[in-house]
Amino acid sequence: MKKYTIFLSAGEPSGDFLGSQLMKALKARLGKHVKFVGLGGALMAEEGLSSLFPIEELSIMGFVEVIPYIQRIRRRIQETVKAIELSQPDIVVTIDSPGFNFRVGKALKKVLPSLPLVHYVAPSVWAWRKGRARKVAQFLDHLLVLFPFEPPYFIREGLPTTFVGHPVVELGLEKKRDHSFRSRHHIASKAPVLTLLLGSRQAEVARLLPIFQETILILRQQFPDLHVVVPTLSHLAAQIQRDLKFPVTILIEPAEKFAAYRESQAALAASGTVTLELGAAGIPMVVAYKINSLTYRLVRHFVKVKYVCLINLLMDQEVVSEYLQKDCAAQKLAKGLEAFFQNQQEGTKSSLMKKQMKEALKKVNPPSPHQSPSACAAEQIYHIIFSKT
Repeated sequence: MKKYTIFLSAGEPSGDFLGSQLMKALKARLGKHVKFVGLGGALMAEEGLSSLFPIEELSIMGFVEVIPYIQRIRRRIQETVKAIELSQPDIVVTIDSPGFNFRVGKALKKVLPSLPLVHYVAPSVWAWRKGRARKVAQFLDHLLVLFPFEPPYFIREGLPTTFVGHPVVELGLEKKRDHSFRSRHHIASKAPVLTLLLGSRQAEVARLLPIFQETILILRQQFPDLHVVVPTLSHLAAQIQRDLKFPVTILIEPAEKFAAYRESQAALAASGTVTLELGAAGIPMVVAYKINSLTYRLVRHFVKVKYVCLINLLMDQEVVSEYLQKDCAAQKLAKGLEAFFQNQQEGTKSSLMKKQMKEALKKVNPPSPHQSPSACAAEQIYHIIFSKT
């Protein structure tokens, strides 16, 4: 059996996680007969990928914010296409980061039209710019999606699309508490714990950190022994440590992040995939987000969904309180969080949210009860490779 080369392209931390899980599943499926090349972060490096360049260069979001980096991104697109040509892979799998990966895909189809191109994580056409479904169908060969409501948008445009489930359900976040977590991080046994999640991009952190900091200062007036833990990425840790004006526990290891979830009474989170992690762990939360005001004015008329939090989207109701743009203010966030640190009884806001989050997570279970989402994705990729040989 020949060794198959798979080119992977993940442009930000959420894609790095998905890519690492996919690599594990592909190695389980193909054994020693698979080789990985491409773009990825630290998690994919642990699975054996040597990245062409640091993916932190691509973690930019927003129409206005991306302008200073256009030339660098164009250069990286050209480098990526050239690397694919040189490595002659059996398949290319791009993961999320549509702004970068779709440009790579379109350029690649011009020079290697017969090379199978699979994209993992659908663009949010259900939220805005539905016309993108027709555009991506022109250069993608297959699309792997995380949410069950997504396939019809793309299948009607002639693009084969498979719902594989969301990898958050395979993290085992409902495991028993790590009773040594508090002692490892010098957290008092009775102290309430708040998990603070600022996002994975430097611009997000810079914009949200002052607001979140003020929120915590307000909460500490009511709960003086409140302990704050901040799971983040290694390249953001120093920035957060420098800018926060009170002691916190900063965590950069995924295992420590998940241990923190199990000790937390609540979370204050930037909108994103992390809200599904918190939902899977049963952590009550409030979600906040704020973007550049000019970017907001440009996109607000095109957005077609009522919610930004994935839990709310899955349930089609506001299970988790959302504080966006002008509502992303310290007084409002503190008010939304304070109930989670008071004595809770069955039927209160906290316990009701936990039940609803559990229902939401059922909706992203993989279609096959005997496979993980990553294994389902790997199976589709396996069949595409062998259908072309």
